[in-house]
Amino acid sequence: MPLFDFKAIGPNGKTNRGTIDAESAKAARLKLKKQGFTVTDISEKTTNKPSQAASLPFFGGSVPAAEIAMMTRQLASLVKANIPLVEALNALVEQIELPALKVIVAQVRQDVNEGSSLARAVTKHPKVFDNVFINMIEAGESSGTLGLVLLRLADLKEAQMRLRSKVISGMTYPALMMLVAVGLMIAIFTFVIPKLAQIFEQMNKQMPPLTAFLIGMSNFIIDYWYALLAGFGLVTFLFIRWKNSATGKPKWDAITLRVPVVGNLVRMVAITRFAGTMGTLLGSGVPILSAMNIAKNLVANAPIANAIMNARENITEGQSIAEPLRKSGMFPPVVIHMIAIGEKTGELPEMLRNVAASYEEQVNTKIEGLTSLLEPIMIIGMGGVVAVIVLSIFVPLLDISNIG
Repeated sequence: MPLFDFKAIGPNGKTNRGTIDAESAKAARLKLKKQGFTVTDISEKTTNKPSQAASLPFFGGSVPAAEIAMMTRQLASLVKANIPLVEALNALVEQIELPALKVIVAQVRQDVNEGSSLARAVTKHPKVFDNVFINMIEAGESSGTLGLVLLRLADLKEAQMRLRSKVISGMTYPALMMLVAVGLMIAIFTFVIPKLAQIFEQMNKQMPPLTAFLIGMSNFIIDYWYALLAGFGLVTFLFIRWKNSATGKPKWDAITLRVPVVGNLVRMVAITRFAGTMGTLLGSGVPILSAMNIAKNLVANAPIANAIMNARENITEGQSIAEPLRKSGMFPPVVIHMIAIGEKTGELPEMLRNVAASYEEQVNTKIEGLTSLLEPIMIIGMGGVVAVIVLSIFVPLLDISNIG
């Protein structure tokens, strides 16, 4: 049943706003009337246009990944309890609190009630339900294991959330320290150094070269701050545009992989995404070629995505997955070895999930180590910059005062 937004006067005489589900606007009015409300305005909520659907990229979006994961797990529990799908979706609509997701699930429920499959119903909302979600639902419906597939899908979404949360939390503190450092330097160059420069001018003493350089830099920042700001904005815009272009993204991603420490972390995150997605898809009955195509689209790094695509093309020619991945040089030997064992033993999905779990743990450890390492490095760096300023400004100033 569709959802309706209503505005009505309650039994107490106060105006109430809310949402109600009913087969039609007339049925909604009657339902509200029985509850003692006098309806003054009612309209159906709809998500027919894809642009109106909430966005959900691989890591987050307008509909939070946590809401999608919770909804998926609740639906899995209802389906595994042998509750008919339409009734399960109806219960789900009543439980969901997020308005955007509530409307979307209500639309899915309506489509399923009209005879559509669940996979076809969620396909109408591609910005909320990604390819992994759609393909796994389709595989679950065709194999009769929808409840199990939904549980695995919820596990996958929660694993993605944990990884995203870990990366964000690990990078937040260093980014905050960098912001504070930049703010401190701007304050020193725009407020402190100009006042000290006035003292040098009043004393009419020759300044050391480094002191003169810092004062000149301070004057330049004060006089041309707008040009510097505009230049920084332009460079940032051009860089982002190049980085996201068809020619720039592969080059930037390749450079990122070669950066010490960071490159290794980026590779591990990509492998975690690939292995976790592939393991879940294959374990849910999705064909291997479709699974690799989906996994390739979810890997953010272009060279690694190209290696997966090349492996997919080789599979169509009768080769294994492990060998083309090994030739690409993008995957560590231990990952290739585990994939090869999985292919030989027929336990590839389980082996891929083990790889994902192992690398997720390694990513957590790497991020914690990187964060703990960045903190003293940034403190030392900030202390070094301040020390240079003190030596170049305050020491000559003290010398001049002593001479005087």
